[in-house]
Amino acid sequence: MPDSVSPVTFPPSFLWGAATSAYQIEGAVREDGRTPSIWDTFSHTPGKTAGGENGDVAVDHYHRYRDDVALMAELGLNAYRFSVSWSRVQPTGRGPAVQRGLDFYRRLVDELLGRGIKPAVTLYHWDLPQELEDAGGWPERDTALRFAEYAALVGEALGDRVEHWITLNEPWCSAFLGYGSGVHAPGRTDPAASLRAAHHLNLAHGLGTTALRSVMPARNQIAVSLNSSVVRSLTQDPADLAAARRIDDLANGVFHGPMLHGAYPETLLASTASVTDWSYVLDGDVRTINAPLDALGLNYYTPALVSAAPGRIKGPRADGHGASDHSPWPAADDVLFHQTPGERTEMGWTIDPTGLYDLIMRYSREAPGLPLYITENGAAYDDKPDPDGRVHDPERIAYLHGHLAAVRRALTDGADVRGYYLWSLMDNFEWAYGYGKRFGAVYVDYATLERTPKSSARWYGEVARTGTLPAVEQPAA
Repeated sequence: MPDSVSPVTFPPSFLWGAATSAYQIEGAVREDGRTPSIWDTFSHTPGKTAGGENGDVAVDHYHRYRDDVALMAELGLNAYRFSVSWSRVQPTGRGPAVQRGLDFYRRLVDELLGRGIKPAVTLYHWDLPQELEDAGGWPERDTALRFAEYAALVGEALGDRVEHWITLNEPWCSAFLGYGSGVHAPGRTDPAASLRAAHHLNLAHGLGTTALRSVMPARNQIAVSLNSSVVRSLTQDPADLAAARRIDDLANGVFHGPMLHGAYPETLLASTASVTDWSYVLDGDVRTINAPLDALGLNYYTPALVSAAPGRIKGPRADGHGASDHSPWPAADDVLFHQTPGERTEMGWTIDPTGLYDLIMRYSREAPGLPLYITENGAAYDDKPDPDGRVHDPERIAYLHGHLAAVRRALTDGADVRGYYLWSLMDNFEWAYGYGKRFGAVYVDYATLERTPKSSARWYGEVARTGTLPAVEQPAA
């Protein structure tokens, strides 16, 4: 898909934001009653993260949030998506809220609103309280019940001022990287447990949606953010097409099936029968999961290219979440992932804006009438300050231009996309990769924690202020 060669505009009401998550930026892991989450435990386990790095300090957003919000306003953003640390609000994952923990988010929301920035709250971005993992974690049904109680506590505290809510971020990662391949917290490698976790994450979403509606004004929007994969078949051979269908079920259908359509795909149930009997799906569960949504969040980075092949998936994978001898794809040992052609980011992910367009148009068909938000999209590059202290990242500008052009094309073709959240506002703790991968529009010096907007931050801010995607400069004749 070629980039636009002339300026294009977005609707005046379009939200221009950036996104972060609590464990990646907050730090202050032992302050105001917060207790360990699974990511605290995982990152302090030798060999689990690059260089043994962790989020103990991260980028110290907990103490610097006012300056960070001021920076958002300076750049021209009108929206900000952040997550709440569950163990900061409920240290044991159950019981009454710790008001000191909630007070941080109250202050953050007030600061955002005071700067004219719409807050969007994500309730769960992978940081399960460790006590709940000790009791069985997401493979256990009780965790979904605890999530609903937590959702109500946060909804009561912030629902009068926050209109945009997201129950879960990328439940695929929580289930399959956390309990299947083990490259994410809690680091378990049990295919059956990963499917049980997926179901209970779905159930948590449904119960949490209902809990939020019970305590918040009806005007508020409730959504979920899915990292739905754009799964492409290497060839049109029936075996390759069947492999693509199997991965599509495991990447997408396992979540959007019950959430949007009220049923798990029959092909998913059949292909995973050798791993699990799905007996933990009780009467009424899917109806609960299918609670009506007000919007859908889509996270996109790169497409997947697959074919049929014998042998377990090993080594670097198309989803870019690291290497493992354990597959994150239950009952898909005969599927081979291929590196898609094209330029790549520092993560090794192919840059392909057509995937974002295809994803948007798919969900316009899957969920007609449901507004869409791009809740994550961005790229990691090896950003370094120049001798003058400035950080130039033309590669990220080109990446953003291409993907925003894809969003605009989808709008032209009838998709109801209402906002875009860049991942990420600033460099931060990139999970198992530690601090080696920089996704931020704002550069962070990890020694001093000084923030420096990169050239992409200024460029994106201008797009946000004007609602206009500038023309692509044409080479001289």
